[in-house]
Amino acid sequence: MKKYSLGIDYGTNSVRSLLVDIATGEEIASAVYSYPSGEKGILTDAKNPLIARQNPREYIEGFIQVARRTVRLAQRKGICPSDIIGIGIDTTGSTPLPVDRNGIPLAFLPEFQGELAAQAWLWKDHSACEEGEFITDLAKKDKNEYLNTCGGIYSSEWIWAKVLHCKKENPRVFKAAYSWVECADFVPAYITGNLKPETLVRGICSAGHKALYHEKWGGLPSEKFFAKIDPDLVPYRSRFAKAVPSDSIAGYLTEEMAKKAGLPKGIPVAVGAIDAHLGALGAGIKTGTLVEVIGTSSCEMLVCPLNYDVPDIPGLSGIVPGSIVPGMFGFEAGQPAVGDIFNWFVSHVAAGAIKGKRDPHLALTKEASSLLPGENGLIALDWNNGNRCLLGNSLLTGLLIGQTLQTTAAEIYRALIEATAFGGLTIINRFEEYHIPVKQVVFTGGIAEKNPLLLQIYADIYNRPVMISRSGQTCALGAAILGSVVGGGYRSVLLAQKKMCGIKPIIYKPDRKASMVYRQLYKIYHALHDSFGGTDHAADLSGIMNELTAIRNQVRLSR
Repeated sequence: MKKYSLGIDYGTNSVRSLLVDIATGEEIASAVYSYPSGEKGILTDAKNPLIARQNPREYIEGFIQVARRTVRLAQRKGICPSDIIGIGIDTTGSTPLPVDRNGIPLAFLPEFQGELAAQAWLWKDHSACEEGEFITDLAKKDKNEYLNTCGGIYSSEWIWAKVLHCKKENPRVFKAAYSWVECADFVPAYITGNLKPETLVRGICSAGHKALYHEKWGGLPSEKFFAKIDPDLVPYRSRFAKAVPSDSIAGYLTEEMAKKAGLPKGIPVAVGAIDAHLGALGAGIKTGTLVEVIGTSSCEMLVCPLNYDVPDIPGLSGIVPGSIVPGMFGFEAGQPAVGDIFNWFVSHVAAGAIKGKRDPHLALTKEASSLLPGENGLIALDWNNGNRCLLGNSLLTGLLIGQTLQTTAAEIYRALIEATAFGGLTIINRFEEYHIPVKQVVFTGGIAEKNPLLLQIYADIYNRPVMISRSGQTCALGAAILGSVVGGGYRSVLLAQKKMCGIKPIIYKPDRKASMVYRQLYKIYHALHDSFGGTDHAADLSGIMNELTAIRNQVRLSR
């Protein structure tokens, strides 16, 4: 009898489902639900561009809609819902939401429905910059270990900075919140009926990477440290249960949710995790293979065995045992804007150049493909939405150097692609600086599927072979892998990966000449990175423009 697992992937703009044959990894059926609220599902505030929230009701409606549609599609293929053995969940993160003492989101209550602060605080909400800096400075002043496993900086994107900012932004919501729950924990809790903050199952993925949770200091930081942040945060600490890996069971699908979704009641639901981490899982991550989940932003993920002597690596978003593959260290780094940079350029800058083009990105990519590395004479910094790693500063901004009156839109478009790859290389170099090897790179995400030029540029800049995951929905596939484990289909995630993951046959190999040019350009990028990023290694930038011109002229002569 064939068995199947269901993965549910909560992205920034939509929810996706994927039903997978656990024996082969064959993707049987899928469905999408786009969040209807706000701008592509994001609730914003014209007075504060740093705010990005979501309506948590749409998380539940999204689950019902995509699960029901997927089941119907599967039934048309002769698959019985009773053959679905498990469900896995991934969401964006850190995306916490305030809840009452019963675990009900405040946004569900009539008195808070119109309050932005009562909604889910989306990962890309940067309104808590001051609070992130405050927590960072406090931990450094105390000389404790709490920042060691998250790169030395506590981000404005993460839960405790957002909770603290809520007190300033909306004291009424802050006072009404009995606890705060990550979206990755809330969805499994809701569909299994285990919402009480003290008992709902918290995942090590979100807790370890976003909430300063680590077993070596007994879970969350001490009550004394929380009191120094703000005494009003102390109660939240006692309402935060022990965090567990995502191959654990969060609970079993309730009869009510099963009926709405067209599924049998009692299906085991895995503990939730962050989308990029399960995207790495679905891409077949293993030691030495960096998985880059690339979309509106990017995450660079690595794993290594627990018997490695892993150092604290400054600038990363976390080093957490069991956060990606249970039984292995999980490393997270990332860039807060990749696809968003390309979309910004197309939507707000290049209107004249792409007028009348059916697919602006395709048109610019085609033109940019005719250029040689360095021929555009440009270099950019990929900080249009700040820098997450290695600088941890969400207030940094983008930069473009080298444009002339002859510079074209396609030349800038290529420079922006190159900038995101240089940002990724900076992260790779940090891993290798601390003896964590990166032998090859596997890409996943919509951009990787659609843009061969981008992949070749990344291969040339990384100077490593670049491959693409077989699945176009690796986050949902990673969730389905966890569903197969909690459903009893496999004894471990590693065994499930061997059967359910794969790589496409095409490999992008680095071009030697291109890599040599990009090595010169990266030196310029790195100098700009350190100087404009406010590091202690600021460079002399007086010759930057002349260097770019020299590289440009050298490349053009080589034609």
